[in-house]
Amino acid sequence: MKVLIIGASGTVGRCIVDELQQDTDIISASLNSGDFKVDMADTQSIQALFKQTGPVDAIISAAARGVVLKPLSEMTVEDYQLSLQQKLLGQVSIVLHGLEVLKDKGSITLVTGIMNHDFVKDGTAAAMVNNAVEGFVQAAALDMPRGIRINVVSPGLLEPSVELYKNYCPGFEPVTTEKVGRAFRKSVYGIQTGRIYSI
Repeated sequence: MKVLIIGASGTVGRCIVDELQQDTDIISASLNSGDFKVDMADTQSIQALFKQTGPVDAIISAAARGVVLKPLSEMTVEDYQLSLQQKLLGQVSIVLHGLEVLKDKGSITLVTGIMNHDFVKDGTAAAMVNNAVEGFVQAAALDMPRGIRINVVSPGLLEPSVELYKNYCPGFEPVTTEKVGRAFRKSVYGIQTGRIYSI
């Protein structure tokens, strides 16, 4: 199976690569590294990526950066727009343009995170964006063509990110990278669609 992983060099992306590389033909794409370069904030960059990859069996988005974490009193409309552009509209663009290269009965897996289920300090943008992505996936699953499936993985606080997010996620139980990787395997190699895999 040939799988495109967008955001392969990030924390979540490396979990996926470690899990799938044993039996999957991986194509990697990131902002600054990988087989191909892609900017999630730029629809033309996403379109150009798919022109280069050619047909694939599955597309995974692990590109979770760009969400603004600030106190509500300091947030601006522009902060919310930036968060939406990166993590919501970027992933929606992956779905819309990815359909052009996905083989019949292929799959798309997007990524969200725990901050819309277990709210955190300064996390209004994260909660908003994650809820929007998950709602999109559940609705899109009912309208996907050619037997294509779509799911979303919502990881908790990853072990490698504990230090980075400790002030936002006090007392959160860290999730192993192996567990996150297996959730993406389930989405790619399984049969379900419209699911939110909360890890």
